[in-house]
Amino acid sequence: MGNHSLILLLILSIATTISAHNITEILSDNPDYSQYNNFLSQTKLADEINSRTTITVLVLNNAAFSSITSTHPLSVVKKVLSLLILLDYFDNTKLHKITNGTTLTTTLLQTTGNAQGNIGSVNITDLKGGKVGFGSAAPGSKLDSSYTKSVKQIPYNISVLEINAPIIAPGILTAPPPSSDVNITALIEKAGCKTFASLILSNGLIKTFQSAADKGLTIFAPNDEAFKARGVPDLSKLTNAETVSLLQYHAAAKYLPIGSLKTSKDPISSLATNGAGKFDYTVSVAGDSVTLHTGVDSSRIADTILDATPLSIYSVDSVLLPPELFATSPSPAPAPTPAGAPSPTPASAPSPADAPTPLPASPPAPVGESPDGAPADAPSTAAERSSSGKSAGV
Repeated sequence: MGNHSLILLLILSIATTISAHNITEILSDNPDYSQYNNFLSQTKLADEINSRTTITVLVLNNAAFSSITSTHPLSVVKKVLSLLILLDYFDNTKLHKITNGTTLTTTLLQTTGNAQGNIGSVNITDLKGGKVGFGSAAPGSKLDSSYTKSVKQIPYNISVLEINAPIIAPGILTAPPPSSDVNITALIEKAGCKTFASLILSNGLIKTFQSAADKGLTIFAPNDEAFKARGVPDLSKLTNAETVSLLQYHAAAKYLPIGSLKTSKDPISSLATNGAGKFDYTVSVAGDSVTLHTGVDSSRIADTILDATPLSIYSVDSVLLPPELFATSPSPAPAPTPAGAPSPTPASAPSPADAPTPLPASPPAPVGESPDGAPADAPSTAAERSSSGKSAGV
C-alpha cells in the first residue's frame, strides 16, 4: 500500500505541475509586455487564461498595444485581447507545420456569445520565407499581423507567442453602450428569469443595479423554474427588509466573468453584505460547471446572459438562500388543515394553587423587555418564522 500511495502522490504532483500556469507571472519577467499584462488583469482575462489548459496567448509589446489602449475604452480593449487568446496550443514548430499551410482556430472571443459568424476565429497562414501571418477569419480579411518570436511554453498546456500588430476583426473596435445604459430587466426577462426581473423592479433593486453597473457588478438571476422548486421559501412571509436582502444577495459589487469565478478561492461578498452578517458564497468548479454555495443550498450557473466589462449577468438554476435569513433550508408551505379536524389535547395543567396567572395573548415584546412567562426568544430568521407558522397551522 505504501508504494501505491507514493506513486499516486507522484502522479497527482506531476498533474498539478503540468496544469498550473499563471500568465501574469509569465509576462511580468518582460517589461515590454507591461501594458498587455496590466490590461489582462483589468479585464479579468488573466483569470480566464489561468483557468484553461491547451491555450495560446498572442502578446503585443507596449508600442504595438498602445495603438489600441490609447484610443479605445476598456470594453473594446477586452474584445481585442480576447481575439488574441487561441483555444489551441501553437508553438514555433506547429506554426511552421500547419496542414495545407493555413488553418482557422477558435479564440476566447467566440466563447462570449458576442461574436457573430466566425468573427471570433483567427486565420493562421504559413507564408513564404518562414513567416507566419495572422488575421481575422471573417471573409475578405487581410493577414494584418505577423509572428515575431516565441516567449514561453509549458508544452501542450500554454504557449505565449509575440506578434507585431493586433488582429482586427470587422466591428471589433465599435464600443458597446455604457453599462449604465444596458436594459438589465429586459435581458433577464429574455433569458427566462421573468420572476426575478419582476421582483427587482417591484422592490426598487433595479435602481441599485443600474447605478452599480458602471463601477463593476455581477448578477446571478434565478430562472423561473428555480422559484417553483421544492423548498423555495414563501416570499410573502418575508419582511420587506428580508426580501430586499434576499434580492441583493443575488448580486456582487464587482465584475466577475466566468474565468474569475473559476479561479475564485475566497468567499464572494454580495450587495447584501454588511456588518451584521456576511451574506457571501463560495464557488466550486467541476470541469466547465461552476456552482455557488451559500451554506444553505447550492446553485449552478446555467448560462451567461451578458459579459460586457464591467457588467456580467448569469442565469442560475436555484434561488440563493443566505444562512443569515434561512438558518436551515426552508420547507414548502404546509397543506391547509382539513375542516373539522380535532384540536390537540392540551397537556395536564398544574393545580390552581400552583398554576401562574395566564397572560393574555400579545405581540412579541421588544428586545430586552421579555415579560415573565413569555417565551425566551421569538423566531429571528425567515426560516424560523416559517417553522413557527407551520406549528400554528398557518
